Amino acid sequence: MEGGWPLMRSFFLCLTVSLLLQGRGDSFTINCSGFDQNGVDPAAFQAVFDRKAFRPVINYSIPTHVNISFTLSAILEVNAQLQLLTSFLWMDLVWDNPFINWNPKECVDINKLTISAEKLWLPDIFIMESMDVDQTPPGLTVYVNSEGRIKYDKPMRVTSICNLDIFYFPFDQQNCTFTFSSFLYTVDSMVLGMDKEVWEITDTSRNIIQTQGEWELLGINKATPKMLVGSNLYDQIMFYVAIRRRPTLYVINLLVPSGFLVAIDTLSFYLPAESGNRAPFKITLLLGYNVFLLMMNDLLPASGTPLISVYFALCLSLMVVSLMETIFITYLLQLATSEPPPMPQWLHSLLLHCTNPRKCCSTASQEGNKVLGVTPTQLPDLKEPVELVGKMPSSGEAELNGCPESTRAQQEHEVQKQHLVGLWVQFSHMMDTLLFRLYLLFLASSIVTVVVLWNT
Repeated sequence: MEGGWPLMRSFFLCLTVSLLLQGRGDSFTINCSGFDQNGVDPAAFQAVFDRKAFRPVINYSIPTHVNISFTLSAILEVNAQLQLLTSFLWMDLVWDNPFINWNPKECVDINKLTISAEKLWLPDIFIMESMDVDQTPPGLTVYVNSEGRIKYDKPMRVTSICNLDIFYFPFDQQNCTFTFSSFLYTVDSMVLGMDKEVWEITDTSRNIIQTQGEWELLGINKATPKMLVGSNLYDQIMFYVAIRRRPTLYVINLLVPSGFLVAIDTLSFYLPAESGNRAPFKITLLLGYNVFLLMMNDLLPASGTPLISVYFALCLSLMVVSLMETIFITYLLQLATSEPPPMPQWLHSLLLHCTNPRKCCSTASQEGNKVLGVTPTQLPDLKEPVELVGKMPSSGEAELNGCPESTRAQQEHEVQKQHLVGLWVQFSHMMDTLLFRLYLLFLASSIVTVVVLWNT
């Protein structure tokens, strides 16, 4: 008897456990008496509804597995000043409820039901970068299958913080993140997983985003870090969303008009500097460019210093420099035609070398204010010395007037002055050509630099 007592104790223990497990398993099976062709009696799920305040698990040491996916259906706004991204998401959550189970064959072949989301336990998944309250519409439903798998689709308008880099505007690309995590449940109570692969999320989002808005979706990647807060460890899924701005609007409204104005300013160098029309034309063009920048200021980012702002400042500076060059050349021409100063020897040699290098070595040195070299017949808008001599009184007339020597000296002085005027005019033209080439070189190098930076 003493040896049989332990055996009897073991038998009764096994019988009790088996009865408890059998009763427990039956309690998880929903009675199909409430199922018919006209619908489902809510009383059949009343036991499940009463448990919605608790996490649906049989053993609280086992964490609930929640699979997450989302669909990016629209990019509504990107605020560079506030560093915010406003988008519209469809968040999909899938988890298992062990208290929901029925046999479809016994329940008029019903495999899936829709139940009000307010009557079931829902995981508290949120987006950590969200800067706004949850604007989920009320009255949503969930899909529940016969095995207790619940699928919850939640539309969300998300205003999330995003580190925006607008230096390459309007050819910029931005990388924003959506980090899904739980408020309350640590890794001991909730584990996050993927309901879809990343490439499926990317393809679905690209197919849905069909609007020709300002932004386009490039790709989505993911990471699964853990967040440690004090002694609590939380599971996370982080999605990296890469978007790119469509630059067509800004190229047409900003870059093309600016390029046209700079091109017109460059072509204005071909206007004759002697006519006096170049400077007023450049001033008008400069005022028009400032008006253009004021009108297009709303299209530029309100914060930061994008590369396009540097480009506009560079174009404006080039137009100001070209105006200063025109003023300088106009001053030289005015000085040359009114009171030309004596030309220094080094400047005269440089002018001869630039105009005719072969004759530079054979030209005799000047003495005092005597000027040799280029004849005024090669210069525009200058009277020839022969014409000036013809207008002077002849030697016979000079003798009759009683001043032959003074008349000859005056004639030589006029010829010498015309030679000097011609050299200063030619020097002004040479400086105009040199500064124009430097202007073109600086303009081309600046544009190439900006384009290379935009392409990188």
